[in-house]
Amino acid sequence: MEGLINHFIHYLAVEKGLAENTLASYQGDLNQFRAFCREKELDPMGAGGRGVVMAYLLQLKKSGRSPATISRHLAALKSFYRFLLAEGLVHMDATANLESPRPPQRLPRVLSTREVESLLSQPRISTAAGLRDKAMLELLYATGIRVSELVSLDLAHVNLEHGFVRCFGKGARERIIPLGSVACHYVSEYLLRSRGTLVKGKNTAALFVNQQGQRLTRQGFWKIIKKYARQGRINKVITPHTLRHSFATHLLENGADLRSVQELLGHADIATTQIYTHLTRARLREIYDHTHPRAADIKKSN
Repeated sequence: MEGLINHFIHYLAVEKGLAENTLASYQGDLNQFRAFCREKELDPMGAGGRGVVMAYLLQLKKSGRSPATISRHLAALKSFYRFLLAEGLVHMDATANLESPRPPQRLPRVLSTREVESLLSQPRISTAAGLRDKAMLELLYATGIRVSELVSLDLAHVNLEHGFVRCFGKGARERIIPLGSVACHYVSEYLLRSRGTLVKGKNTAALFVNQQGQRLTRQGFWKIIKKYARQGRINKVITPHTLRHSFATHLLENGADLRSVQELLGHADIATTQIYTHLTRARLREIYDHTHPRAADIKKSN
């Protein structure tokens, strides 16, 4: 089974062009399934494959895995078995008609505009690392890109003259995102005053580098944003996606349409973007009162 998993991962990489992080997730989930089958001495490729898959999902549930995690494992297995069936390596899809558990919908954690201002004002731009951090935070909030996309940016991906950034999201899908004047200013300042000091003469295409002159990692950025959240006394759980969530929510609150936000975020399905429409009833009422021609108080119209 190990060989089949490797064959499948190679197919996803070459034929589907999936990102390395996605490939690693698929491989990790399928290797857990393989370990389960080996431990229980079960054959997932035979006629009883469906029972094996169901037993595995049940064990995940009993071990306390969340519905979202179980859904992810099942999605990996579905893709794997469809691949095996298409290749003629199995005679039936053991995952056919198996439904994923519905996880409770969790609203994304977002910062208020005041909290964003506080967070973005924390870096000390008088230092090389501080100016880099300021440029990263401003770019992240200005574009809403994922942290993995941020740290993957090369110098050639940013056009400061015309104000846009080119990034490659999930499935290697390319998108062009506008870059505001504030973000352009600090990225430009970083390139002029800071990056050379951090690179230390090394030849690297990476836009953002660490103190060793190497491409900054997601883990490195995670530590940076947590530090500034503490300094700004932001009493909310901060994740690497917090600025992305805040970017989308603030756009919608200020009148952006859902399709535009979907395009900016790089969501393949607009249903994914709809989670950001969690405006309060008071805010919705305010928008309605200011935009609908018949919303005005009847006394005012007489």
